[in-house]
Amino acid sequence: MSLSTPPPRLYRSAADSIPWPDADAAACCQALLDAKTKPRGSLGRLEELACRLAALRGESLPALPSKAVLVMAADHGVAQGGVSAYPPEVTGQMVANFSRGGAAINVLARHAGARVEVVDMGVRFPVKGLAGVRVHSMGPGTEDFTQGPAMRREVAEDALDVGTRLAHELADSGVTLLALGEMGIGNTTAASALTCAFTGLTPEQATGRGTGVDDSGLRRKVEAVRRALEVNRPEPTEPLEVLARLGGFEIAGLAGAALGAASRRVPVLLDGFISSVAGLVAARLCPEVRPFLLTSHLSVESGHGRVLEELGQRPLLDLGLRLGEGTGAALAFGLVDAALHVLHEMATFSAAGVSDTGR
Repeated sequence: MSLSTPPPRLYRSAADSIPWPDADAAACCQALLDAKTKPRGSLGRLEELACRLAALRGESLPALPSKAVLVMAADHGVAQGGVSAYPPEVTGQMVANFSRGGAAINVLARHAGARVEVVDMGVRFPVKGLAGVRVHSMGPGTEDFTQGPAMRREVAEDALDVGTRLAHELADSGVTLLALGEMGIGNTTAASALTCAFTGLTPEQATGRGTGVDDSGLRRKVEAVRRALEVNRPEPTEPLEVLARLGGFEIAGLAGAALGAASRRVPVLLDGFISSVAGLVAARLCPEVRPFLLTSHLSVESGHGRVLEELGQRPLLDLGLRLGEGTGAALAFGLVDAALHVLHEMATFSAAGVSDTGR
């Protein structure tokens, strides 16, 4: 490597090292489940989930996971256009709430036995002196993408690298299941624009009410997405450019985290619309990440179902959620634990002295 050649990007190195799921481990896991005191396949998607975790971890009897939620926060220039029911100051205020343990994600993560890692990827009005918040700011929020690109390509790659590095650190610390959450006033607008670019949906089809905007707010969101697509002319075959032109610092960071986790055989539990869009970005950058992306729930956001179709995913839950933060993923942790408790603790036919005549 010459002195003028930049070092390889961490997210690209991670993408290049994502392993294949272990089909033999999944088959052995299914055999273990078939020996349990139940009709074969009678636990439905719980069995599917256990086998999928076995394949991703490369272990026929995967241990109960050490769980973490990675919540990335950043602001968006488009928020100045009245696309949210809340002002941009709320992003920093909610980061403070996360750090103090008072948000919904803190409550649900505690219930699930998961740690919460909060990252400032570019909060415009940060609260100073917060304990437990990792600061990797790319700047005071993105540019207004109705006027031009949200960020430079190099900044998008910097954010991808941050996410990849943090996922590696969490994996090295023992985390074996990583949920992705987010916070950022205006980020459903960015996610809607990315959805349009990658799936072909119209702005009307991809754009929902987000934080709960009224009808006039929804019209402003739709128009902002339409304008962003007209101004930036994203080419879906160039996912990095699409991300830079339409995305957010936190969306890029989460996409990098998905790649980093997958490269360490750590399954990734996506939350709602925005983190699923981040998963779609990761999948467009590196299709090999797709098997490692698990979908926790279907949100009420208009474009979420189409994003999940693009990822080939079925959500585990459908609870009418639209909060973000990783809350749906935290609820789905319980299903993951349940699937693995069955695998580890349920008696076999032979051990229980029960006749096994099922085929």
